[in-house]
Amino acid sequence: MAEFTMELNDEQKEVRDWIHGFAADVMRPAAAEWDEREETPWPVIQEAAKIGLYSLDFYAQQFFDPTGLGIPMTMEELFWGDAGIGLSIVGTGLAAVGVLANGTEEQIGTWVPQMYGDVNDVKVAAFCSSEPDAGSDVAAMRTRAVYDEAKDEWVLNGTKTWATNGGIANIHVVVAVVDPELGSKGHASFLVPPNTPGLSQGQKFKKHGIRASHTAEVVLENVRVPGHCLLGGKGKLDERLARARERAKSGGERVKNAAMATFEASRPAVGAMAVGTARAAYEEALEYATTRSQFGRPIIDNQGVAFQLADMRTQIDAARLLVWRASWMAVTGKPFTSAEGSMSKLFASEVAKKVTAQAVQILGGNGFTREYPVERMHRDAAIYTIFEGTSEIQRLVIARTLSGMPIR
Repeated sequence: MAEFTMELNDEQKEVRDWIHGFAADVMRPAAAEWDEREETPWPVIQEAAKIGLYSLDFYAQQFFDPTGLGIPMTMEELFWGDAGIGLSIVGTGLAAVGVLANGTEEQIGTWVPQMYGDVNDVKVAAFCSSEPDAGSDVAAMRTRAVYDEAKDEWVLNGTKTWATNGGIANIHVVVAVVDPELGSKGHASFLVPPNTPGLSQGQKFKKHGIRASHTAEVVLENVRVPGHCLLGGKGKLDERLARARERAKSGGERVKNAAMATFEASRPAVGAMAVGTARAAYEEALEYATTRSQFGRPIIDNQGVAFQLADMRTQIDAARLLVWRASWMAVTGKPFTSAEGSMSKLFASEVAKKVTAQAVQILGGNGFTREYPVERMHRDAAIYTIFEGTSEIQRLVIARTLSGMPIR
């Protein structure tokens, strides 16, 4: 078991500096353009693939870092570069985590490489869970998966929304209801292979922030997938459903559903994304405050500005430590007895919103224009308190974990 440390080792520092260089030299110069275009930055993704930054091997290495810090370190540096492009680069990872969390070894080996493609033909993947009437309330999910025993196929029907890479993905991982009577316990995840008939892109959303990341509806109309596309396999699903039915009868403990397992594993990583955006805005504000003069002196000489910067840096460091703690706990198998994963995501996302708003304020009128990047960072930061569990849901998860009560 790796000992907890608050300092990266030499190898991690080398990787961090390598990612930082890509973020500074490739992502940042392209950020404003792709934000305005509101399109997937395929050329930037391909550049990341060329150097091995967008690849299964790289993320596997970071995922299995024994300290747990590989993924949060990666996320912070990429999102320091730009949140929209960063999400385009790492969005495939959520679908990959869905397979890693719930799939068999054969499914992992077969499907995850197809999510990334190769240097000459990069691909992306999509994780499809949210629906028009089922965002935070996963129990309200309506997308159905019905097993056709004669053909050993699952038939999927429904509409997914807010799907990163939805409709343009090579592989879609779709969460669907297999037993409506069990609520969220009756869900399962399915792999939808490329060019499967019946899957189409619905509305593409025009967003407030992270506009370089593709977000759209995914429509499923009699989508048939082979039985081996059920993550974990039918035997495992049948066993899980049987246990859920028994617990429902006896009023016993709740079981974790497939979508929640994916989100639980990814929350500290989202916190790291928020830390990266907050740090970027803070650094812009600090540089501006030390070079911008008013009344014959740099504006950082004013306590009103200096104290804001002190608070910004303190909150960013505190958020990073919460993220690192949760990541270390996850990789060392320590249970989140106080919902530490949700804590890290909650605090870091709220810090990102606050710090980017303060950065705009410190830059004044310049901060409100697109000539300076803090305006974009402020728009991007708004997503962190919304996706993969709103701040309100995180607080609910934390309160339920602390009290053991079904707080409503």
